[in-house]
Amino acid sequence: MSMPFLLKSAVFVCLWSTTFGYFYSQSNGNDDKLCFCQLQGTIDDCACNVDTVDHFNNMKIYPRLNSLLASDYFRFYKANLKQSCPFWADDSRCAMKFCSVQSCDERDVPEGIKGFSLESPSFKYTKDAHEGGTIVDCGSDLNAELSYLNTSISDKAHQGFQLWADHDEAQDNFCILDDHQEGAEYVDLSLNPERYTGYKGDSAHRIWRSIYLENCFGSSKHKHSLSFIPYIPYTELSAGSGICMEERVFYRLISGLHSSINIHLCANYLLSEKKGFMSDSGVWGPNVEEFIRRFSPSETANEGPHWLKNLYFVYVVELRALAKAAPYLRNETYFTGQAQQDEELRNAIQDFLSVINTFPSHFNETTMFSGGVGSLKLKHDFREKFRNISKIMDCVGCDKCRLWGKLQGLGTALKILFSGKFDNATSLASDDKSEKLKLKRTEIVSLFNAFGRLSTSINRLEHFRKLMR
Repeated sequence: MSMPFLLKSAVFVCLWSTTFGYFYSQSNGNDDKLCFCQLQGTIDDCACNVDTVDHFNNMKIYPRLNSLLASDYFRFYKANLKQSCPFWADDSRCAMKFCSVQSCDERDVPEGIKGFSLESPSFKYTKDAHEGGTIVDCGSDLNAELSYLNTSISDKAHQGFQLWADHDEAQDNFCILDDHQEGAEYVDLSLNPERYTGYKGDSAHRIWRSIYLENCFGSSKHKHSLSFIPYIPYTELSAGSGICMEERVFYRLISGLHSSINIHLCANYLLSEKKGFMSDSGVWGPNVEEFIRRFSPSETANEGPHWLKNLYFVYVVELRALAKAAPYLRNETYFTGQAQQDEELRNAIQDFLSVINTFPSHFNETTMFSGGVGSLKLKHDFREKFRNISKIMDCVGCDKCRLWGKLQGLGTALKILFSGKFDNATSLASDDKSEKLKLKRTEIVSLFNAFGRLSTSINRLEHFRKLMR
């Protein structure tokens, strides 16, 4: 055995002993202060419990979902990462090399993802229309002249049509889609994994402060001195506290997403990096000490375990959205132009959706926004606040964090649950292609990847449990 190997092993043992010793000194004889001691029992505002979700996710969902997300259809995502921040001067760009996003050459993106092939009847129709269409010959020059229809449309009219379409779409969407905007590019998510990039400090704290202050409560009286963000103490979120369910749900969704992101950063922490000009190599792995700092009761005024529980809440909400949209998702073509891969993916999705439908206690969205005229205004505010949060993502100074922030949005799931367009399972199961599609490919990719992030977070929690033991 070589000396370098022995030296590396000794360093690893030393680092592990230090981390374990820190945790042991914090928790030995004080089991009630462990990060996971309160992460059990019923999930608030749901009918299921933590143990049920753990088993269902880790045994059934996580392996299947990981396989789905590795397919071409789900790993290519189109987004605009060049939008300027609409709320404040963007003066805190992350300068670390790990913040950058590796965009892909469009030649590497399957043709079916970019659009139909040249041989497709649909493409041929739009191509002919774009070039001016065909004038019907009615038998004489006079008839041809009389029957001629000028199909040209001015640029100004096109802009007006787009404004109408955007307005109609905004009535149902809980986020702002930017895949059609100038500057949007395809990104291969497998080449840009979500992990710790070094983006932190005032810029990152300002993002989270803005996100939390967009919630229904709008109060900054609750401010944790360590996390630099306003939050609602768990004791004030009970059903009898005067906070309506819709407001509780809003806060728990934001808190759960925040917890999920923090878990990913702790599970994929930059442990070391190679020094050198423009070197992008590094070693990532779990950082137990960082996890304890972010979630242990002693470091978070006893709130950390409740933040972890909010992760389970947002997981159950997105799980319900997938179950509700299952009849629609079963009829999607998931077309990339690669026949064999497309067929395998469709079969895998059928299996995945069947498993989701076996979950025993789905979230009941019908208990929300059901109180008459007042609930309509609350629903409008609910939607507008989430749309505003999607704008805040354009203020994130780290491109990779901005990318995954857009992907972790709840917009598609909330659209499925609350737009009303997915309430009729019979119409969703129809394979009538003349009906206008209710979900764009970008929305489907975002929905599955967002749920994939939550599924991975819950799986990583089990890994941290084992490390801490």
